[in-house]
Amino acid sequence: MKQPLILKPEELYPAMEIESKRGRFETAIAEYKKHFGEDTGKNIRLFSVPGRTEVSGNHTDHNCGKVLAASISLDIIAVVEPIEANKIVVKSKGFDENGVWLDNLDAVPEEKGTSEALIRGVAAGFNKAGYKIGGFKAYTTSEVLPGSGMSSSAAFEVMVGTILSSLYNNGMIDPQRIAKISQRAENEYFGKPCGLLDQIACAVGGFIVIDFKDAGSPIIGRVASDAWGSFGHDLCIINTGGSHAGMNDEYAAIPHEMRDIASYFGVGCLRQIARKDIELNTNILRKEFGDRAVLRALHFFEENNRVDKLIHALENRDFENFLRYINDSGGSSFKYLQNIYTSGEVKHQSLAVALNAAEYALGGKGACRVHGGGFAGTVQAFVPHEMLKVFKFNLERIFGVGSCYVLSVRGHGCTEVELD
Repeated sequence: MKQPLILKPEELYPAMEIESKRGRFETAIAEYKKHFGEDTGKNIRLFSVPGRTEVSGNHTDHNCGKVLAASISLDIIAVVEPIEANKIVVKSKGFDENGVWLDNLDAVPEEKGTSEALIRGVAAGFNKAGYKIGGFKAYTTSEVLPGSGMSSSAAFEVMVGTILSSLYNNGMIDPQRIAKISQRAENEYFGKPCGLLDQIACAVGGFIVIDFKDAGSPIIGRVASDAWGSFGHDLCIINTGGSHAGMNDEYAAIPHEMRDIASYFGVGCLRQIARKDIELNTNILRKEFGDRAVLRALHFFEENNRVDKLIHALENRDFENFLRYINDSGGSSFKYLQNIYTSGEVKHQSLAVALNAAEYALGGKGACRVHGGGFAGTVQAFVPHEMLKVFKFNLERIFGVGSCYVLSVRGHGCTEVELD
């Protein structure tokens, strides 16, 4: 029988960070006892779920496309104890305590957009799938910043699922299954129409390519995790400080408009047709659905093909073309997908400012693109090692000290953690 995944810090984090990560767990244990009472902590369990970075495949997953992604070294950790009460209680550092009774697993409209909705939705998904659920209390602390494009909500959902798997199902629920349940919780309970990319990247871990042609059973392949480090570049994420709050309609419009185009051809998603279909019917599609929908559909086809090109470049150690395709991806998102700023908020364009600053700082080297869903949040950049210090200075001069993160790829997804 397959054994549940329980890893030590040495198996999760870069060598230079292990002591600080151990200290982070120990601090979280102390905070757990402080919040829930000193008589607690006798049966604690520790968990970790990474954030993710999308390398290419910007808004392709919800139309059955391909995505190149990776889990990252920044994570959410949890100190957990099972309880007899049929209730899940989560205290996250810096936030109020969230409590959800498991007697009612129906979606609560008033909870939309809250952590309670995610907790209830994941528990409901487990119950519907025939898995066991039960109460626990948890203290969490996260390095996956909200609105960072590193999928903080997906990491939180997957964390709840991982805890339920370990405490009540012997840790035997497949990470992909946890990811699917988490996505449904975000769609139906939280109210955000996300694809499955975020949850899979957080749950499965590593540097992966995901093909969503069969959305119910995506195909996942692995790529060497040092793919860009061996080419002398660092992966940076620049947090522009923008908020995703109130942008659900902007995100929802992207898959909606893409599917509108697909519906003209009698299919449910763009993966079921070809770019040529768009080209031959452009005038009709423009009149019926508008120019932006047509442009977003064209982005889908080019971006989907770009994933294969990027993998081919990595496998052939052709990093020059890898960087070119990353820049092409960013250009397509800006010009055709149009997810760099909202159409109704043109005075605030933090992502565009960051892209301009990154391009100038790189001086024709490296690459940069929007990171994640877009409209606000973060920019991704591949920076030559020798330029990193100056690059960070130039970007943090605009967006603040600590806004430029240097990330490494984490080889594992959701897991229970064992300290010595």
